[in-house]
Amino acid sequence: MNPFGKGDGTVRWVSTGWLSGHLKDPGLLVLDCQPNIHEYVQEHIPDAVYWHEGLFRIHEGKVPTRWIPPEAAGILFSTLGLDPARPVVVYSSSGPLTTCASFIGDGLEQTMVAYTLVRYGHRNVYVLDGGFEKWKEDGRPTTREYGVARPSSFTARVRNEFIIGYEEFLRIKDQAGVVLLDARPPVWYEGQGPWAKPGHIPGAVNLPWKSLMEDKNKKLLKPEEQIRKLAEAAGATPDKLVICSCGTGREATNEFLTFRWLLGYPKVVIFEGSFTEWISHPENPVVTGKSPR
Repeated sequence: MNPFGKGDGTVRWVSTGWLSGHLKDPGLLVLDCQPNIHEYVQEHIPDAVYWHEGLFRIHEGKVPTRWIPPEAAGILFSTLGLDPARPVVVYSSSGPLTTCASFIGDGLEQTMVAYTLVRYGHRNVYVLDGGFEKWKEDGRPTTREYGVARPSSFTARVRNEFIIGYEEFLRIKDQAGVVLLDARPPVWYEGQGPWAKPGHIPGAVNLPWKSLMEDKNKKLLKPEEQIRKLAEAAGATPDKLVICSCGTGREATNEFLTFRWLLGYPKVVIFEGSFTEWISHPENPVVTGKSPR
């Protein structure tokens, strides 16, 4: 199967068969973003180099989940050997050494890393559909030999058109023609999660990111038509501006990539601060229960 997706092709998904047949392509870089370095050491796709998703966020002001400045990202990208036009494949695993039901090894490492790449200006990103589990399930080769990161020169530039900041979010979130999605699990959307306040941002519609993925493998997309029906049932139609949010911005990366480059929606942005930034302003209300308002 060829790479698939819509939009401008900045992000596409690939099968294990496609990657197996292209591993030796000149210029192709494979990024292993398994939850823990020990998982990479134990087993990874041949020639892959390791990246940990936690390198790219930092506490800034009152918000503990800001993406790092582009100058810092450029140093890290260059160390890995990234080039904005050079194809890069991203994959993760369920984290057999560090797995935990809600966070570590939940499958979001892939979309966090893919989003971070395009956020800072990469233009040719592939996501391995099904991740490392599907790779091994399909009998593809693995290794313990480390890949080689060959330094490059990457000038990171933030794609601001992908992002909605707090002030703009506050201004437009309740306007007609805008749909705000919350990608968290229902139990946190409706009630008390790890945050100081329960519930969700007023007006946010719950579309759990896991509902878009196969039950037995949260790195494997459901068929496109199923995803489209789920999106439309949540009120997220192609004519609307779709704002992707969640708790910290992490779960929202799954839906941002899915809406923008799998479904090909023309107007999709991510509120990176999400519920964490929302409640950092004490005056902001929250809503509990199943209803958006």
